[in-house]
Amino acid sequence: MKRIVFFSLLTVASVFTYAQDPMKDVQKTSQKEVKVDTTQGWKTGGMFSVNIGQGGSKNWAAGAEKFSFSTAAYLSVFANYVQGRFSWNNSLDLGYAMVNTTSQGVRKTDDKIDFFSKAGHALSEKISLSGVVNFRSQFTPGYDYNYRGAGVRRQTSGFLAPAYLTIAPGIDWHPTSYFSVFISPVSSRTVIVARDTKAYHYPGGVIPPEDGGGFETPLAVNYGVNPARKVRPEFGGFASINFNKEILKNVQFKSRIDLYSNYLSTERYTVTAPDQITITKVDAKPKNIDVFWTNGLVMKVNKYLNVTYNLDIIYDDDVRQFGPNGNAAGTQIRTLLGVGFAATF
Repeated sequence: MKRIVFFSLLTVASVFTYAQDPMKDVQKTSQKEVKVDTTQGWKTGGMFSVNIGQGGSKNWAAGAEKFSFSTAAYLSVFANYVQGRFSWNNSLDLGYAMVNTTSQGVRKTDDKIDFFSKAGHALSEKISLSGVVNFRSQFTPGYDYNYRGAGVRRQTSGFLAPAYLTIAPGIDWHPTSYFSVFISPVSSRTVIVARDTKAYHYPGGVIPPEDGGGFETPLAVNYGVNPARKVRPEFGGFASINFNKEILKNVQFKSRIDLYSNYLSTERYTVTAPDQITITKVDAKPKNIDVFWTNGLVMKVNKYLNVTYNLDIIYDDDVRQFGPNGNAAGTQIRTLLGVGFAATF
């Protein structure tokens, strides 16, 4: 995880080196008239893609899945508005993917809702006073299919469980139309687990002696949220770097990395009895930077056929579901490669 944070910070440092003192643009505002985008009003568009895969075998001596079928659907849309020095950029990325195999049945392999909105007032051609609102969640429940190593299923997520709402005022640097850096030294982030706050597998969360005994951890606790409160407020620094460009002919690359440093102390929870937890205060650790990095690569084969690759990397110091005891933070990685139909509009 330290390598990811280091690389993220190095990326930010490189951006400001490349900027060659972007604050000079602010100074130029008093010396000459600010040039603004001549394209006024709304500009909208997006892309929709569906990928399908299938496999099967019969009497295959070496061993293979008898039948497998996978499907993935992605929708990426934007709506941008410009009027004089005012701009408002909105993007919504939705994704859902499933795989069905003979041995394991239907399982979800991707599920995301990601809305990003940024409004700003231009101070110069490259600098704006801006505000960001970002909402992230998923559509349907996700599961641990080998809960406690017993081969049983337990819910680990769902719609609004969790969800992340970030509100941040700050400065936006946009040297080109395809690249921008937003920095906010003071921002709020709310972690929400509004539904399925417990999601126990065993009745009442009591693990029977034959399965090891003890008590289950409520789902909300896995995301650092008190099940009774359903939300956890944070206050800290936020940065977002966006890149979206056709890097080669018919090859579009879109990337966004969000960094968040929480200035506030947090809580850790220990289950002591059914539906009872003890709370331990933990000092603020602003150096433990949360990372959300999403990447999408689209390679256009012809008018309707595309190859897509998605890579998401997350590190959240309060998501403690990993490690040998299932109570440590860890780097989360998800990748998907697909070939299918795509349409832009």
